[in-house]
Amino acid sequence: MSLATPPRNSNPGKPGGEDDTTAEQPVAFRRGDMPDRETILRFLSENPDRATKRDIAKAFGLKGETRTELKDVLRELEDEGLLERDRKVLRRPGTLPAVTVLEITMRGSGGDLIARPAEWLEKHGAAPVVTVRQSNAGRDSGRGKSRSPSTAAAIGDLVLARIFAAPHGKSTAYTARIMKILERRGGAVLGVFKETPGGGGRLMPIERRGEEYLIDPDATGEAKDGDLVEVETLRAGRVGLPRAKVLTVLGSVESEKAISMIAIHAHGIPHVFPAEVLKAADEAKPAPLSGREDWRHIPLITIDPSDAKDHDDAVYAEQDPSPDNPGGVIVTVAIADVSWYVRAGSALDREALKRGNSAYFPDRVVPMLPERISNDLCSLREGEDRPALAVRMRFSSEGRKIRHKFHRVMIKSAAKLSYQQAQAAIDGKPDDASGPLLEPVLKPLWAAYAVLKRGRERRQPLELDMPERKILLTPEGKVDKVVVPERLDAHKLIEECMIQANVAAAETLEQRRQPLIYRVHDQPSLAKQEVLREFLATLGLSLARGAAVRASSFNSILARASGEPYQIIVNEMVLRSQSQAIYSPENIGHFGLNLMKYTHFTSPIRRYADLIVHRALVGSLALGEGGITADEEAALETIAAEISTTERRAMKAERDTVDRLVAHHLASRIGEAFDGRVSGVTKSGLFVSLPQFGADGFVPISTLGLDYYHYDEAHQALTGEKTGLGYRLGDSVEIKVVEVIPLAGSLRFEMLSEGKKMPTGMRSFHKSGRARRGGPKKPGSRPPRGRR
Repeated sequence: MSLATPPRNSNPGKPGGEDDTTAEQPVAFRRGDMPDRETILRFLSENPDRATKRDIAKAFGLKGETRTELKDVLRELEDEGLLERDRKVLRRPGTLPAVTVLEITMRGSGGDLIARPAEWLEKHGAAPVVTVRQSNAGRDSGRGKSRSPSTAAAIGDLVLARIFAAPHGKSTAYTARIMKILERRGGAVLGVFKETPGGGGRLMPIERRGEEYLIDPDATGEAKDGDLVEVETLRAGRVGLPRAKVLTVLGSVESEKAISMIAIHAHGIPHVFPAEVLKAADEAKPAPLSGREDWRHIPLITIDPSDAKDHDDAVYAEQDPSPDNPGGVIVTVAIADVSWYVRAGSALDREALKRGNSAYFPDRVVPMLPERISNDLCSLREGEDRPALAVRMRFSSEGRKIRHKFHRVMIKSAAKLSYQQAQAAIDGKPDDASGPLLEPVLKPLWAAYAVLKRGRERRQPLELDMPERKILLTPEGKVDKVVVPERLDAHKLIEECMIQANVAAAETLEQRRQPLIYRVHDQPSLAKQEVLREFLATLGLSLARGAAVRASSFNSILARASGEPYQIIVNEMVLRSQSQAIYSPENIGHFGLNLMKYTHFTSPIRRYADLIVHRALVGSLALGEGGITADEEAALETIAAEISTTERRAMKAERDTVDRLVAHHLASRIGEAFDGRVSGVTKSGLFVSLPQFGADGFVPISTLGLDYYHYDEAHQALTGEKTGLGYRLGDSVEIKVVEVIPLAGSLRFEMLSEGKKMPTGMRSFHKSGRARRGGPKKPGSRPPRGRR
């Protein structure tokens, strides 16, 4: 056999090949022999674009039994936390995946753009720096078509990029080739304008990591002291603060709309529809009946939150009359036919993809589609003709789906009910709207839910008990109270109907060999399983090793914790162990729902993923106009990455808004004491959540007392070395609010509760984190950011 030394990016046909000649070569090995662990780890670090087990085997010429040995070695590396698995892709913890969303942050001395990943876990340390080559940015997804200069990326832009290891000796860890510009931000910065004597002012950042800017008197626009403004950053001088010019005045930072607007701007969520998009929406006409089945006689109804403005799903159920299916039911789910109005490549479509999904805040909604489409033409309004894609599903008495079929229809909703209305009618308290529907519609729906529930219980999806809090505002936009809405059978009924419709969509498209975007949820990584396993052991609970973990394994743990003092924290730790659900054209199943085929079909008004699935169904089933195009099919990987990013963007913005609202509310209550619960434990201190408000604050370790505290990751605890007293995840405590930074949504607390005596096994510090001394803070020390 010959000796071989595969270099990084050794495939000359792949982008990034310009780095090959300078790549540092690994130690020589005999091709076909099993490489050692260090060589495997090095290969993955240097080849993020070739990071599957098959890639490794191919690179080193492994076959037969050696491939089996490779599988075992990779599993060992995962168990030890040296590798992480993202579907089939392996990578070192703290490294970038082959395709990453980057934010362009500055221009390097050589003219190249410098970027950092748009998302990065703090536990991995500082985010890596990436060099973005503009010469590569001028290509259209590798097809060789040059772009015009106007399409080149600029500072502040979000881009989807393919990542390569940087050549040896380069100043950055990676280089990148831009696949697509996701969003142009143009370097705009949001902050609060503060006037300065003599004219002009300063821009105060809305986040702690933000930078302060000087605004000259002729660059203030119409801004007044205390206004929330968007500015354009100017070229920085050699000395002093960088300068900026006011572009937009968004109103007083104390106004009821300012809080959510901060999050919208900070996260770059598009919130103003371009004129051409509004024009296209206004010119849209109602869909015709021709080419559709007429289902207007079927009493489909919508069941939604009481404050819902758009209604994209309607349901109906009946007993199956077939003698071959005794006790079976037929469930019909009709979904607004958005694909009829929003055609691929249109202005409406481009804007919908840019937004990715609707974003929901306590005081407003930033919709994916203009109101003319979302709240009118596509909303399944009571008593009005509306186009829909419907699926009729037949289930056995045990909840097994026998068959299903999709239809393109015209419906007329028989009623618009809230969850509370529908539930009250079933519970014997119908009103004028629900009363006439009780016997013909609602009772058959509940009977069908009883059947579907049998199938769900057999399937055993992950059953986390995590109550969802909702902030209620006063008419002035201030926090009134935080409530936990009651979880009703009406909610569960609609949820199960939607899940089954989503499954049916995935199955149909697979049968038709139609490319689609799946909703996938990977099983927990081995490293996260081990962290959870160690924590559960401290409570006398166990999570088995060995065979592939299932959702039912976690359900057994949750059942054993039910009713115990640690029930809430066990639910939280199980949740933290889970992977994040994403969109992908590659199907790996949905771990949490315990489903092998799953997609999103039921909310096309507010999610772009569902719109793509609608088009795929229309095209593959030959249901008329508005089907998926060849260009869309070719771009599914990119689309999936984009909408996964916009989904996380919206979630972060929504969470930031809640944090800021609660911080504003508590700004006038500094010094007051509240009951809380330890929601996070770190080497630096404790995060404490206030259930009354649904917000977290931070207790620095320096304020806990005069003892030395040790961080115990396995037990999620801080324990005093001398006293043996400490705090564990889930402990009920009393705290005092000592600092509030409303614009950052930051809270700092002081611990009032004395620590609890830790079990003897938790007081052996040889494997614990570094000891930290409590006591008063050092002068000039800065409190950690008070938010997870």
